Amino acid sequence: MPKYKLVCFDVDGILIDNLKFSWQVFHDYFQTDRHRREDSKKKFLSGEITYLQWADHDINLWKEKNAKKGDFFRAISHLKLMEGAIETLNELKRKGLKLAVISGSLNIILEKFIPNYNEFFDDVFISRIYFDEDGCISRVEATEFDMDAKALALKKIAEREKLSLKECVFVGDYLNDLKIIQEAGLGIAFNCEHDELKKAADVVIGKKDLREILKFIL
Repeated sequence: MPKYKLVCFDVDGILIDNLKFSWQVFHDYFQTDRHRREDSKKKFLSGEITYLQWADHDINLWKEKNAKKGDFFRAISHLKLMEGAIETLNELKRKGLKLAVISGSLNIILEKFIPNYNEFFDDVFISRIYFDEDGCISRVEATEFDMDAKALALKKIAEREKLSLKECVFVGDYLNDLKIIQEAGLGIAFNCEHDELKKAADVVIGKKDLREILKFIL
């Protein structure tokens, strides 16, 4: 029996290469007001607004630009899957491990690069944008499980699957992954530029090939 039973992934910079923050890519593409974005970010970080309010604020900036579904796909056309991503997911599934996404990213990223992502992942904690038949944003479900709350999503899955956190793996790259990497039995800092996260992780992988994680998990 494998030591680990559940592997959770961040999206930006982990499953998808050339990407730090998907939200930022869309803001740059739609040329939204940088000052209003910075203002809402500061309000979130100081506790004046919730994460969901911050997300709603930023999505409204896209609505103001009349952003359509096709535009979102065009905005990410320069991105690509991380080297070895599909082979890694296939191998973990083949070995019978449960897989999850716990990310502040957006469903449209997965839809473009892993269209059948629901076949790989048992749980997907991510922000979701829905579009009407004209391609306009119809509704949004921002994830509650970003930043420190990523660890809560991990605990939620582990509890339901009757797993201990020691049997869980998380693969992340940014400071918002710090708490969940500390909680997971195996915390992997992949393609990571932050010393604080590297120190907290059990394993640090610099090579941009997701298959590198397999030897530590299987």
